[in-house]
Amino acid sequence: MEHRVSATEIARNLGDILNRVRCKGDAFVVERNGKPIARIIPLPAAPHTSVRDALTAWRAAGAPDPAFAGDLERIGEADRIPEDAWAVRPGSS
Repeated sequence: MEHRVSATEIARNLGDILNRVRCKGDAFVVERNGKPIARIIPLPAAPHTSVRDALTAWRAAGAPDPAFAGDLERIGEADRIPEDAWAVRPGSS
């Protein structure tokens, strides 16, 4: 459904209007001094992946890499907050 709104109403209610565009598919013609100047419309919907398609892709991905969990553990252990985040690291100047 298309609605006509003033530029002032858009400024006051932008969040609500964008939610109506996104959730309900509403469209708005923005007017200034009673003359239309813009249209706000929903973007075309992105294609959705079905659960069946996702499971098919998962099964087709092959066997899991047994070393992957160990790699994640090593990355997690190496990721530490520095004592002084503002300190200049050697070779970074």
